[in-house]
Amino acid sequence: MDHLLRATAAAEQRHFWFRGFRYFVTPLLERAAGGRPSLRLLDCGCGTGNNLELLSQFGHAFGFDLTASGLAFGKAAGRTRLARASIGAIPFFDASFDIVTSFDVLYSLPDPVEQAAIREMHRITKPGGWLIINVAAMEMLRGDHSVLSHEVRRYSRESLARLVTGAGFTLERITYTNAVLFPPMALARALQRSRGLSDEQHADEEISVPSAPVNAAMTALLKAESLWLRVGNNPFGSSLLCLARKSG
Repeated sequence: MDHLLRATAAAEQRHFWFRGFRYFVTPLLERAAGGRPSLRLLDCGCGTGNNLELLSQFGHAFGFDLTASGLAFGKAAGRTRLARASIGAIPFFDASFDIVTSFDVLYSLPDPVEQAAIREMHRITKPGGWLIINVAAMEMLRGDHSVLSHEVRRYSRESLARLVTGAGFTLERITYTNAVLFPPMALARALQRSRGLSDEQHADEEISVPSAPVNAAMTALLKAESLWLRVGNNPFGSSLLCLARKSG
């Protein structure tokens, strides 16, 4: 996991995928916040803490991660309100947060920890509060990045909905994202599987920042997709983005 965090820390400000992710998740945060001031937000499995900058636009944002290296990258970047903890045993009181997020964490957890994590996120969410989750999607897209991220599973719309509602949340929105990247990604991942997946030492090439023209073009495509997602849902894509609510 240290390889992933090191590569992420180097890429997450500029890489088109991370920029697209922020385009996709911002409207869900806006809906969950509803213009209310002084909200409390928690990012579960925050990695380097980079997403706290986005969450902080909507209130007081906190994050935790199990990896010491991720937190070290975050603190070196001047980020505060970071703690070390497990998502399977979140060290906060019941009903403590208005918005709880988990971005690209659940797919790397063993089944018992995945189940404990979703229960814990429900526990710490205030009645009427919101959950936003992003996960890897579609088993056919397993590839080198799966090695880097220690991927246990990729989700379908049905499996993610079942996980979220089974914990007691009401599903408000679920959509695939990165649909514009699907054709080249599906081909690349199929080729990776056919020749054998790279080891962790070399898989970090998956999230290295491409040349400036390519990065700009991919960013523009994801920006356009994010505009479509303000009014509709994608039927496929490399990630699933979910918005759910805890009953008030």
